[in-house]
Amino acid sequence: MTAKPVLAVVGRPNVGKSQLVNRILGRREAVVQDMPGVTRDRVSYDATWNGRDFVVVDTGGWVSDAKGMAAQIADQAELAIGAADAVLFVVDATVGTTDEDEAVVKVLRRSGKPVVLAANKVDDARLESEAAAMWNLGLGEPYAVSALHGRGSGDLLDAILQALPEAPAEQFEEVGGPTRVAIIGKPNVGKSSLLNKLTGRQRSVVNDMAGTTVDPVDELVELDGEVYRFIDTAGIRRRVKEASGHEYYASLRTQQAIERAQVCIVVIDASESIADQDLKLLTMVEESGKALVVAYNKWDLTDDERRRYLEREVERDVQAFAWAPHVNISALTGRNVDKLRKAIDAALEGWETRITTGQLNSFLGRVAASHPHPVRGGKQPRILFGTQAHNCPPTFALFTTGGLDPQYTRFVERRLREEFGFVGTPINIEVRARQKRANR
Repeated sequence: MTAKPVLAVVGRPNVGKSQLVNRILGRREAVVQDMPGVTRDRVSYDATWNGRDFVVVDTGGWVSDAKGMAAQIADQAELAIGAADAVLFVVDATVGTTDEDEAVVKVLRRSGKPVVLAANKVDDARLESEAAAMWNLGLGEPYAVSALHGRGSGDLLDAILQALPEAPAEQFEEVGGPTRVAIIGKPNVGKSSLLNKLTGRQRSVVNDMAGTTVDPVDELVELDGEVYRFIDTAGIRRRVKEASGHEYYASLRTQQAIERAQVCIVVIDASESIADQDLKLLTMVEESGKALVVAYNKWDLTDDERRRYLEREVERDVQAFAWAPHVNISALTGRNVDKLRKAIDAALEGWETRITTGQLNSFLGRVAASHPHPVRGGKQPRILFGTQAHNCPPTFALFTTGGLDPQYTRFVERRLREEFGFVGTPINIEVRARQKRANR
């Protein structure tokens, strides 16, 4: 399949890049807030215009003399330019050309990539002259646009298609595609460090400050010859309603990332006590019906005493998720990161497992014979028949003579795992009690 051409969107902080990306996409995808620095990593989105597909890469604001986290953001923008087929350079028409804009132009000229210049925030005709002044950047015609109102976006998109190389008008997705793996966890547990260790390069911005990642970040990673699509997500805070502004939207994006994924790696900080929020995330993955791997990160920061405490905490709090593979890792040193691939594959295999109706009913017969359901109110419900309704996650329908106790349903689930594995996947059991016949 021919790769889609890539458009990198760059510019100073707070010139409206993410808002313009949303306008190009025709949907609200990139996190937008009236504050510089909301976008920190380079984030890819699929776009279509006039029947042609291409990929838009949104980047953090580029600052020439940046230090600390801002320098990493600028590096991500330069990496995006290097990987792109064309660049959309966004400037703020209401501010005019700045020294920072001139610095970005130098980087763009060095890259040798085709550049489309967008003079943003031209919300009405009175600002057309300010947009025209952008000719002095020497990048050709400045396209006057308003990301807020959509003004001029059609002409801009036509210019973008001219700058991008031709690609087939119609593209077909590969059947199945790479396994989608979401990396989730509380803020600052090392999710981005883990993605960087897996990719072997500085893919995500890493900082000790909690909440560095805002948008979900997709990255194709090859592990032992197999390609996976990893999704790095923002740390979910205690309650979505407590988050404000871009944090609120980022937490919603994280929930969407879980829905998109097949396997979720929940990263837990092994150097700290397991928190209620860690357990809520594990429950969220289970309720979403996704395969689960638990990664205890920062193992290099734990001593013998902390490991003893952690063992007790896991036994007390995480026992309900004992079916999920767990790996003790250090994203910083790389300890056991290579074992994650085996855990992901095991969880995915369990998630996709399907057993035949014959196997299931033979199993149910043995279970009912050795451990019949307790008598309740003078009656003893019996399982008449069972079938696996679907997999991903494995879901079973049990047809019975009456309702089953929740404890008995959990017992059947436990025995299903002992018999058939189902490593790393939640199991859904739906009890369908036989309706009593109406008296004639």
